[in-house]
Amino acid sequence: MQTFQYQLAFQVRDYECDFQGIVGNATYLNYLLHARDEFVKMHGLDAVKMAQEGINLVVTRVEIDYKQPLRSGDSFWVGINLIRASKIRLLFLQEIYHSVSENLILKASVTIVGLNSKGKPFFPDKFYRLPFVEP
Repeated sequence: MQTFQYQLAFQVRDYECDFQGIVGNATYLNYLLHARDEFVKMHGLDAVKMAQEGINLVVTRVEIDYKQPLRSGDSFWVGINLIRASKIRLLFLQEIYHSVSENLILKASVTIVGLNSKGKPFFPDKFYRLPFVEP
C-alpha cells in the first residue's frame, strides 16, 4: 500500500447496494467524487463557489480497475494523490481500501480540467493552492 496525500473514511449504506448486498459499480464514482471534494476543500477551494466565479471543474476521463467488492456495512477509505498531468489537466489517482482487511477494492484515475466562463480549458490560478506529487 502506498502513501497518500489525503484519506477519507466511509461506510457502505444499505441503499448503495444491489439485491446481493454488493455496492453497485456507479456508486464508487460517488465515493471518489466526495473524497476529491473534501480534498480540495481542505486546501481552500470550493467547486460550487468556483462555478459561481465562472470556473468550472469538469471530469474528462475516468479509469477504474475494480479488484474486490464492498458490501453493506463495510467500512472503507479512499486515498488520493494529485498530479499535474499537463498545462491544463489535473490527475487524481485514487484508491479504495477495506478498513478491516486493508484489501484493495479499486484503483481509479480521474482527469479534471478547468473551464472558464466561455467554456475554454485553462489552469485556474486557484489550482496552485493544491499540493501536487511527482508522477
